Amino acid sequence: MKAFFQTDDSWTGLILRLTLGIVIFPHGAQKVLGWYGGFGFDGTMGFFTQTLGLPWIIAFLVVIGEFFGSLGLLVGFLTRFSAASIGVIMLGAITMVHLRNGFFMNWFGKQAGEGYEYHLLVLGISIALTIIGAGRWSVDQQIAQRIAK
Repeated sequence: MKAFFQTDDSWTGLILRLTLGIVIFPHGAQKVLGWYGGFGFDGTMGFFTQTLGLPWIIAFLVVIGEFFGSLGLLVGFLTRFSAASIGVIMLGAITMVHLRNGFFMNWFGKQAGEGYEYHLLVLGISIALTIIGAGRWSVDQQIAQRIAK
């Protein structure tokens, strides 16, 4: 357990996890709460299971992974797990949806859909956080210190 929560007091972990948490939270809130023009939980589950053909358990894990994972990252709780989960979600999004649209985002509306450059950035940050942990000012750091006593 100690290794799972262990982190240093670095600014790097803090900056990476806050950045990833802030970027992913609106996507999770779209899926769970219907905020920011999203479809909410029922609409998202319907889209994932009926349109994309995902099994309901995978769709459910994606939805809660983005929402609760982003909240966990913002406070630095279960950082490695949350970051790894978001990384897996991004791998799935790349392979199932965005790879066929090429690398670049659809900046000028000339592609069939969005490319995977955003997802690749999120994946890179997720991998880094999985390796280094939450950094300073995190719940994980506090838990690790208590476990060490």
